[in-house]
Amino acid sequence: MQSSELFFNYSLLSNSWLVAIVLNTFLLAIANFSPKKLLTPAGLFHAWVLGVLIWGCLGWQGYGVVMFYFLLGSAVTRVGFAQKEAAGIAEKRSGARGPENVWGSALIAALSALGAFVVGILPPPYQGDFKGVIALLTLGYVASFSTKLSDTCASEIGKAYGKRTFLITTLQPVPRGTEGAVSLEGTLAGIVASIAIAFLGWGVNLIDFPGLIFCVIAAFVATNIESVIGATLQSKFDWLTNEVVNIANTLIGAIVAVLLALVWSYM
Repeated sequence: MQSSELFFNYSLLSNSWLVAIVLNTFLLAIANFSPKKLLTPAGLFHAWVLGVLIWGCLGWQGYGVVMFYFLLGSAVTRVGFAQKEAAGIAEKRSGARGPENVWGSALIAALSALGAFVVGILPPPYQGDFKGVIALLTLGYVASFSTKLSDTCASEIGKAYGKRTFLITTLQPVPRGTEGAVSLEGTLAGIVASIAIAFLGWGVNLIDFPGLIFCVIAAFVATNIESVIGATLQSKFDWLTNEVVNIANTLIGAIVAVLLALVWSYM
């Protein structure tokens, strides 16, 4: 590649990160002065870091996916909040997210985006060999958020509207908000949410149509595995916090989607 072409590409790269910094700083200022706090002060800073990283690595397409997750996830947390708070099963801090929530939900997505970015800026002789890797990493990115949004909607709608909740391991009736509890209402909400965000990922060309299907399947599988973990292991280990479980949940979702894509490619 000629030096002029290199300069052009690196200029575009620099501009992308500059846009990321300016945009997220602007949104941070708005959020900081907003009367309704969706994030704690520390959560705002960590969300800023995440937003800059995602825009810088995956552009507006990746940013659109994370913003969709954040806005819908925050909105669904507020559904029936007074009722959930009275029952003692509402999110702490009136639903405001802190740093642990930001990275518990988005660590796997951030690593996937960063991986896709690093592979994408390899010198030309290597880029062609790794196009498939970039596709798998972006699939993992969308799948991780499909999984987390599915989990969030299933949990919050289940706690607010679940008429009958059952422990996933025994199918015995349990109170709403019990770790590992599932409900028909919550499960359906989770499926719809995973379809919505996967459809967005497909619409902005981060994934292809089979990838959309893989994300929905992966989200369903991972969300149910997360419920099993909650029912069987979470209470036994102090280190197995909700945030750690969320990281495991989104990792499982990303891995399942990638494995489905690999199997599909060899069929």
